[in-house]
Amino acid sequence: MRYDVRHRTTYRYSQPVSISHHVLRLAPRRSSHQVLHASSIEVAPTPAVRSDAQDYFGNPVTYLTIQEQHERLVIEARSRIDVVAAAPREPSQTTSWDRIFGQLENRPTPDGIATLQFAFDSPYTRATADLAAYARQSFPPGRPFLEAACELTRRIHQDFRYDSAATDVSTPVDEVFRLRRGVCQDFAHLELACLRALALPARYVSGYLLTHPPPGQPKLVGSDASHAWISVWCPETGWVDLDPTNDTLVRDEHVTLAWGRDYGDISPINGVIFGGGEHVIEVAVDVTPSDTQPTEEQQRA
Repeated sequence: MRYDVRHRTTYRYSQPVSISHHVLRLAPRRSSHQVLHASSIEVAPTPAVRSDAQDYFGNPVTYLTIQEQHERLVIEARSRIDVVAAAPREPSQTTSWDRIFGQLENRPTPDGIATLQFAFDSPYTRATADLAAYARQSFPPGRPFLEAACELTRRIHQDFRYDSAATDVSTPVDEVFRLRRGVCQDFAHLELACLRALALPARYVSGYLLTHPPPGQPKLVGSDASHAWISVWCPETGWVDLDPTNDTLVRDEHVTLAWGRDYGDISPINGVIFGGGEHVIEVAVDVTPSDTQPTEEQQRA
């Protein structure tokens, strides 16, 4: 599936900002299931200094310094991407979950070490005894890993209510577990904490989700939103993406921006400003299927 993505963020400040430094993760990353054809990031005011690089996890990063005094900052990212649906193995035919950590631990290769780092706590995914007990309901000894992970995803979807007013970016995962509500970021952190409580590698993924308007109604411009889900390590197929907010294996309606241990590693826009006073943020996202779709040969490439 080919998509055109537009992500526009506007900051309005109550007082002038004299100088600001920003780190942007708004360019979709390339992967075996995602082909990036074009990507651009426009910023107003124009940065005095701008450079592009990759972070520790291989995500594209843009660094900015704005030296012009301003009361409004606009960052608009546009991209065109092909997303090819992954074909994970039948969940019941995967390795038993309680063998995975040992297999990685006994494979001291760069790939094994890179995978193993996602089996441990991170600042937003501190595991607790309650979270471990919740996870173990889906992970009895010897159960195929992907089968158990899909059930945990389903249980989070069923047991937790989507509520955008219940939490914010700083809400601890144990508080989300107590409240039984939150947003996609919270559900991703919750499932990560559950899996890591059992020493299972899993990473946080940020990106976009194609949304569908109600039948008979047009899709509103700017009505899409950033999304978050997780990716788990399956020995048979590598990384497999799961979306606990929607109880689904990720296929071709999710566009990946970046991945890391948790949200703190891959916040789309971060930085430091001097001045500014109070500020408000407006975000508009559009994920639009392109009129020019990839051929079967392009999808296989």
